Amino acid sequence: MNNPFSLSFGKKPLQYISRLAQTNQIIESFKAENSSNQIFMITGVRGSGKTVMMTNIAEEMRQDTDWIVIELNPMRELLESLAAKIYSIPEMYSKFLKARLDFSAFGLGVSIENTAPVTDIENVIERMLEQIKQAGKRLLITVDEVTNSEYIRIFASSFQILLRRDYPIYLLMTGLYENIYDLQNEDSLTFLYRAPKLILEPLNYTAVRKNYMDIFKIDLETAEKMTVLIKGYPFAFQVLGYLYWENREKDIEDILPEYDQYLEEYVYAKIWSELSELDKKILTEISISGENKVKLLRERLRMKSELFSVYRERLKRKGVIDTREYGKIGLALPRFEEFVKMQQI
Repeated sequence: MNNPFSLSFGKKPLQYISRLAQTNQIIESFKAENSSNQIFMITGVRGSGKTVMMTNIAEEMRQDTDWIVIELNPMRELLESLAAKIYSIPEMYSKFLKARLDFSAFGLGVSIENTAPVTDIENVIERMLEQIKQAGKRLLITVDEVTNSEYIRIFASSFQILLRRDYPIYLLMTGLYENIYDLQNEDSLTFLYRAPKLILEPLNYTAVRKNYMDIFKIDLETAEKMTVLIKGYPFAFQVLGYLYWENREKDIEDILPEYDQYLEEYVYAKIWSELSELDKKILTEISISGENKVKLLRERLRMKSELFSVYRERLKRKGVIDTREYGKIGLALPRFEEFVKMQQI
C-alpha cells in the first residue's frame, strides 16, 4: 500500500479528517429553501485545510442534480470565464439555443439569425442565470485563495448586483485572513463584511488520534503522542503521518528533526516572512520566556494594553496564536516555538 498521507497543498489526501460542523453549516445554509446566506468565506493560516474543505463541499454539492458547481481561477478574468464554463454545460447549452440567446460576441457559440447578440458580459451572465433559474437549478461558484486584485473586485461587484436581482447564485471563497480583510475594506465591496467568515479551528483531537491508531495499528499512548505533536494543524497531521509511514521502525522522537524541517520549508518560513517586526517580537518573547499570561507578557514587552490588544488580534486572525484560554496566549502551530527560537540564532 502506498503512503496514504500527502504533502501536496490543495489536493484532498486519502487520509482526510473532515470538519463536519463547519462543512454542514455551509451546505445546509446554501441548500435551504430560502437561503439566508449566499456567500461564505473560509479563512485560516496556511496549511489549515481551506482548499480541501472547499473542494469537499463542492464535491458534495455536485452530487445534487439541482446544483451546478463551477470553479474559477482568481488569476483570470472571472466574468468571462464564468460565462464560458456555464455555456460549456451540455444541458444549459441546449437551453440557450432554444431561447435563441446569441453570445457570439464573446466567442460563445455562433451568431443566431435575426437575433441581436448580447454584447455586455454582465448581461450575458444574467441571461444565463435566467435559464438556470427557469430550470429549477442553483449555481455555486468557488474561488480559491482570493486576493484584493482587480479581477476579484470586478467579479465581487457584479456578484452583488446579481444577488440583488434574486438570481440563484452562490459563492464560496477561501483566502488568508489579511487578503480577505483587504478585499472587504474596498469602498464598493463593504457588503462582504456581512458575509459569514469561517475561521478554521484545529482538527478534532479524538478524530486525529483514532485515525492514527487505525492507520498504523498503534497503541493509544503512541497515538496520543502523535496527536499532541500536531496540535490539530491539518498540514502537520499529513506531515507527521507521512514521515511515520516511511519510518515506522523509528521512534517518534527520531523523526522530529525531519518533521520540523518540513514544517519550516513548506509553511513556517513563509508565515514568518509575512509578519511585522512587532509581531515577531511578541512571538519571540512567548517562545523564549515561555510566558503565556497576557498581563506579564505586556510588561515584559513594555507595551500598552491598547497596542498589545491590536497585535494580539492580528496574530489570532493569522492563526499563529491561541487565545481560547482567558487571559493567556499560546502558540497555535505545532513546534512553532522551536522554529521561532531558531530565528534568533
